Amino acid sequence: MGMLFDSEQEMLAETARGFFAEHAPVAALRKLRDNQDPLAYQPPVWQQMVELGWTAIVFPEAYGGLDFGYKGLGAVFEQAGRTLAATPLFGTVALGGSAILLGGSDAQKEQWLPRIIGGETLFALAVDEKPRHDPKAIALTAQANGDGYVLNGEKHYVVDGTIADQLVVVARTAGQPGDAEGLTLFLVDAKAPGVERLRRTLVDSRNIASIRFSNVAVSASAVIGTVGQGAALLDSVLDRARILQTAEMLGAADWLLETTVAYLKERVQFDVPIGSFQALQHRAAQMYIALEMSRSAVLAALTAIDENSPQLATLASLTKAKVSDTLELISNEAVQMHGGIGMTDELDVGLYLKRARVSQQLFGDASFHRDRYATLRGF
Repeated sequence: MGMLFDSEQEMLAETARGFFAEHAPVAALRKLRDNQDPLAYQPPVWQQMVELGWTAIVFPEAYGGLDFGYKGLGAVFEQAGRTLAATPLFGTVALGGSAILLGGSDAQKEQWLPRIIGGETLFALAVDEKPRHDPKAIALTAQANGDGYVLNGEKHYVVDGTIADQLVVVARTAGQPGDAEGLTLFLVDAKAPGVERLRRTLVDSRNIASIRFSNVAVSASAVIGTVGQGAALLDSVLDRARILQTAEMLGAADWLLETTVAYLKERVQFDVPIGSFQALQHRAAQMYIALEMSRSAVLAALTAIDENSPQLATLASLTKAKVSDTLELISNEAVQMHGGIGMTDELDVGLYLKRARVSQQLFGDASFHRDRYATLRGF
């Protein structure tokens, strides 16, 4: 298992770092937030990302992809995290694209993967129905109706839900909420009759939606995977997304540590830089150690995806728990070490803190993943 980027992945990371610094800096997120932009992303920047081939990284060449692997895509997500770049890459590629790639029929792959790669169609995954992540507590129903299904229920915290053209909806075709059996994934047109989307504003200013499905009719061809056996597919999709999410979180933590250390060298008290105080040096060292341990976990998890490792699920939960803890530590310390200004909106550190809190909760917090890890290991 390779624990480092190879030369091509390093080049991709450097390209992404420069791109996001120039075209999607934190100032761009501030502008989207302050203007209450309904898209919550910049279409020209998205188009440039498509032209750079980043939407094609993980997909097979047969569909126009680059087949460069999730480790390569992780390099992009890490750099996006450094500037809090707001793009549809997570919802469209990590979530929707993974669902089609892993569970889609040949016809679905031929229809949708080229459109994802070309940036023509945006996707979102609609799974959670309650504030706390629980991918098996699905109550939204899909009742058989002739040669199709009718969907009824609600979804919340749908990433990119307000801008998506297509929704991958997790519905219950059998059983009761809490049952792993009876889950089915459906591809639903976001503008279909009966689909009602409501944008939610979270503290990190990202694109999140609540969606109501009222007698939404879909055909049998909308099923992704096998009817009633979608739990395993859903776990596989979520694990890939969680790992890419941790790469983004790693980038945010890296920026916070770098910025905080620079401030410790600049801020003077008692005629000396505060970075010369041993207590602050110890705290900075603890942050650095936690960050490097998290980096190893992220790289191991990304490699596990590309190698189709049987340890993928356990590494996904281990990594999400570890990186969540690290980002909480570093974001808290960054605010405290910057002092009073660290609590103001004037300083970018506060934006990273807000993003950190949302990222920690999305698709399972540290507590959720410790419990899942223990279960997967047989405890």
